[in-house]
Amino acid sequence: MPGFTPGRRYQPPFMPFKRQPFRKRALAKIEAAIKGPLFGCRMCGNCLLQETAFICPMECPKGLRNGPCGGSTPERCYVDASRPCIWYKIYERSFKLGREALLLEVLPPMDWNKAGTDSWGDVFEQAGKVGIKNVASGLTSGGADSVSQTLDSIFRPVRQPGWWQGDSEYHAPKYEGAASELEQRLKAGEFVVAAEVTPPLSVNTGKLKENIEMLKPYVTALNFTDSASAIPRMSSLACSKTALDLDAEPVMQITGRDNTRVSLQSNVIGASALGVRNVLCLTGDSMALGPGPQGRLDIVDLDGIQMLWVLRRMRDEGKYLDGREIKFPPRYFLGAAASPFASNMKFQALREQKKVNAGAQFFQTNVVFDADALDEWLNEITRRDILDKVYILIGITPLKNYKTAAYMAKKIPGVFVPEKVLKRMEAAKEKGNEQEEGLQIALELVEKIKPKQGVSGIHIMAVGWEESVPRIVTEAGLGKKGLP
Repeated sequence: MPGFTPGRRYQPPFMPFKRQPFRKRALAKIEAAIKGPLFGCRMCGNCLLQETAFICPMECPKGLRNGPCGGSTPERCYVDASRPCIWYKIYERSFKLGREALLLEVLPPMDWNKAGTDSWGDVFEQAGKVGIKNVASGLTSGGADSVSQTLDSIFRPVRQPGWWQGDSEYHAPKYEGAASELEQRLKAGEFVVAAEVTPPLSVNTGKLKENIEMLKPYVTALNFTDSASAIPRMSSLACSKTALDLDAEPVMQITGRDNTRVSLQSNVIGASALGVRNVLCLTGDSMALGPGPQGRLDIVDLDGIQMLWVLRRMRDEGKYLDGREIKFPPRYFLGAAASPFASNMKFQALREQKKVNAGAQFFQTNVVFDADALDEWLNEITRRDILDKVYILIGITPLKNYKTAAYMAKKIPGVFVPEKVLKRMEAAKEKGNEQEEGLQIALELVEKIKPKQGVSGIHIMAVGWEESVPRIVTEAGLGKKGLP
């Protein structure tokens, strides 16, 4: 195991895609010989060690460079249970050392032209631009601020190239009014309801249309998953267009798992042209959760935070990632996922703040079964000063049977099912009224969640039991209301 990392080397170092000059090859050999044993370096050519408490984020099986996924746990990585979640360890060390503020900087995706090459050469080149005398005086002045500023003048331009320019600041949307009905209702102060509809497994859209027609009188928006659990289904874009044709408000989900930086930008431009105005950015479930044969597990071209950063700039600055201008920019309401119970709530709140800074305007959380414990996460969000910058929709799932509850508790990353809920569903199984008990649990949760400060609505994930949504909405006294 490498000396300064709590993980192990996940894969051998990257190799360059083209032949490098002798000087760069020699420098890369030296860098790999030193950083490999110390940090498990994979020679990504885009080193972020200073920002990640000197634990290499490329040890994450997903290749995430901006923080943990929604499946993060203190115990292990859900993709590879033999190793720890490397991002949990990064957060743990950063908080311990008082370096957690560094984790808020939105870090760029890999520049694959640099994969397998050295990063030291870029550092030396930037130091030369700053000036050797300036560097020497800054580092030897004795002032902590001077040393910090000098190091930042060298390392920031290297890790934040001109095509990215990430930072740790909040970026408010630049458009006026509301981009969608969902945003309009949230701004009007309504307690909104969104619901998830499972996309079909075939080209037959009959059941999909039935569900859309059934639910649209009760909810403000309908989510369509993007191959959840890495199981292929009809695309979220196609389902969203079907919803628009039926006069329903869609939330298109899009995952980093299945998209490159090219397809992300083109798909969202196309979706906006079709009238889709709500986009939920997700890193996506690992291919490890899906059926075999498995696709690549190691690399997500863009994580959820990077997706938000790219799409916000396309909308607000009218620019593609490569710098080209967009004559008629897209317009949309950007969302992200939040996982209150995935790991330490302080860590999760920092992750949520980073998403808001990057461009998230609303959250749809993972499934919540403990409304009381939710207060701790909301308090941490409040301390991060983002409660007034994002709308939060709490995830609710009506449990159809005890088997579903037990599966969620054991198998679904980021979901916490309290023992008391499991016991209630187990007792209901013996009495033969599992569905009714599951609905009552959902209604009780909604009742407790509604008055919580900072909560703007609920997101019902019925997981193939869409027929339960109208009853939940009606008995909870919710539903669509007229706008002023």
